[in-house]
Amino acid sequence: MVDPSINERDGRLDKLQLVALAGLMFIGAAFVFSATMVNPDEVARPWFAQTWFHQVIWYIMGIGAGAAICLVDYHALARWSLVIYWATIFFLIIVLIPHVGSMRFGARRWIDLKVFLFQPSEFAKLAFILAAAHFLSRPEDELKETGVFWKGIGMMMLPFVLILKEPDLGSALVLLPTGLVMMFAAGTPRGYLIRLLGAVGVFAALFVGDILFAPRGLQIPMQPYQRDRLLVYFNRDYTNFAPRHATAAELQSLQQQQFNDEYNVRQALISVGSGGLMGKGWRQGTQNALGYLPRAVAHNDFIFSVIAEEEGFVGSVVVLALYAVVLFTGLRIAGQARDRLGRLVVVGVVTLVFSHVFINIGMNIRIMPVTGVPLPLLSYGGSSVLCSLIAMGLMQNVHINRRG
Repeated sequence: MVDPSINERDGRLDKLQLVALAGLMFIGAAFVFSATMVNPDEVARPWFAQTWFHQVIWYIMGIGAGAAICLVDYHALARWSLVIYWATIFFLIIVLIPHVGSMRFGARRWIDLKVFLFQPSEFAKLAFILAAAHFLSRPEDELKETGVFWKGIGMMMLPFVLILKEPDLGSALVLLPTGLVMMFAAGTPRGYLIRLLGAVGVFAALFVGDILFAPRGLQIPMQPYQRDRLLVYFNRDYTNFAPRHATAAELQSLQQQQFNDEYNVRQALISVGSGGLMGKGWRQGTQNALGYLPRAVAHNDFIFSVIAEEEGFVGSVVVLALYAVVLFTGLRIAGQARDRLGRLVVVGVVTLVFSHVFINIGMNIRIMPVTGVPLPLLSYGGSSVLCSLIAMGLMQNVHINRRG
């Protein structure tokens, strides 16, 4: 039964969620500052050119974009969802073109706009959520049609394959739980989803078996660094993959390579563990200050390790609590949505944020492989911050236009 006291549109925002978001942005700015200002090159820059200040600028721009999203009814946005979806597909294709996409850290994920690096995969996630919500909000009888089911899968797999090609395994993977949860929430027959999950499980098992046990010449083609990350995650000895008649020097070289490949994860774990209960204090983390936690990734992929070392278990729990508030208020908004379209948009955003948080924190404490997935609103990055705040704007939009 619909609560008659809930208006169709009363303009009120979900203040509890906004408070949690403000807390995350404050923590993000403070610890990006802490993670980067130990670098003498960073300190030598003028204040307006420093990384923490850029992060604040992205917060301001993201808040503006999120507020603008709230001014347009999400039904109007959904009518343009396919246009937005195909626009992001276009950018995912052109980023793969040499001299158009910028190659960094062995991946072609960015378009250099001189002012900032534009990362199409971040925007593709939001475009997919909006397009999938619009597609799946059709009558439930139509969702039982096999053709409709496979069209939904195709809509998910197209950006998945293009992002995987960059390669960006982490960003590609978060599309899978997001799409599948949205299909479940929409009312897609469970039999379809169970069979699909079974097929995915079999493929995943074969993939992991290939990574761990197949000789190097017979393995599935992957970027070397991706394979090494998975081997590190599963704690496989590199010497197991050495040629049969490898010399002692070759075996020692493989052991040294494994030690180097484990370095980031090992230092992140040390950072988290050394924080103890209360932490060492803001800007007092020795792992970060002495450069053991690599400075190239401390302020983005491993920002949680910086927080855990400096603020300890208590600080880590505060971060998790703020994310929990964002996610549970999102579920409440989904429950109050006026229609299936609004509910599916919010379910998609909540699943996406949860996937990012779980994977990023998981790789900091070694329960997930390192994949380069940013921690929403805490990791440094313009595209990530903008998309996170636009996603929050979408949730607030559904709340403002909740059912009546």
